[in-house]
Amino acid sequence: MPKAEERIDKWLWCMRVFKTRTIATDACKKGRVSIGGVIMKPSRLIRPGDVIDVKKPPITYTFRVLQIAPNRLGARLVPEYLENITPPSQYELLEMTKISGFVDRRKGLGRPTKREGRDLSKFKEDSYADSFFLDWDDDDDEMQEDD
Repeated sequence: MPKAEERIDKWLWCMRVFKTRTIATDACKKGRVSIGGVIMKPSRLIRPGDVIDVKKPPITYTFRVLQIAPNRLGARLVPEYLENITPPSQYELLEMTKISGFVDRRKGLGRPTKREGRDLSKFKEDSYADSFFLDWDDDDDEMQEDD
């Protein structure tokens, strides 16, 4: 028989929202998990019907608790225990972040990936760059000597 309530950190781990329970606990402590806009402590008990917001930058996921699982579930069983009600606008924000890729790379994040490197090379192609530069005459640039 399923439980009536469960700690929020354990539930997030059981539902595979976080990879480890420690990460789920840390997310709660850092204020990234809330119910109705109220930040939850890791020990907060949740019940079926609760709506949980989980901030995983750059987006905020929203889940409705359908049942309390007795332990960690396989990925195929998760939809029976939670309903993902994240608004489509959040997924659009995630997609925009992926598309921006190397353009918004912050200083110190390391070298570009292979994919980003290919995109950057494509961006710098000669055919693309030619449209920005005028043809220069090499003769005009040389200094003329006085005899």
